[in-house]
Amino acid sequence: MALIDNATSSSASPAPGERTASKRVELQLPSRLGYEKVAMNTAANLARLMGFSEERIEDLKTAVAEACINAMEHGNRLDDSLSVGVILSAGPGSLEIKVTDTGDGPSHSGTSTPHTPDIDKKMQEQETARGMGMFLIQALVDEAEWGSSPPTGSYARMVIHLHPTTA
Repeated sequence: MALIDNATSSSASPAPGERTASKRVELQLPSRLGYEKVAMNTAANLARLMGFSEERIEDLKTAVAEACINAMEHGNRLDDSLSVGVILSAGPGSLEIKVTDTGDGPSHSGTSTPHTPDIDKKMQEQETARGMGMFLIQALVDEAEWGSSPPTGSYARMVIHLHPTTA
């Protein structure tokens, strides 16, 4: 794990001449189920330091875990010799998470909306309970996109904005 101080944030474009401080944490995880918890807990701890509410932190943890599991299973085909990269960039008022793998990426890469699952069919076991990860991620964070970066692989990018607690 590496903590890097950056002069400018990768998730926001400062005005000309303006510099925005950001913190960046990078993780490299083996594509083995269970290691998503390392990324999930790291994201949660960083979000706590930034002042996120516990409710937003729980949303973040679920989204990060789902993105990592998707990268492990679909991108790297559970080959634990291949790494899943997780880059957490804490900027003023938001946290950006980028999860990378070696796969080709989803067929609908970009900012388009993932297929909406039929919850009723899943509950009645007419469809597999799986296949809701991208839909869930999009529901839990403020921004989500998926894409590919040939020749290195694909990525999921998520942004969650700080909403101060009103307590």
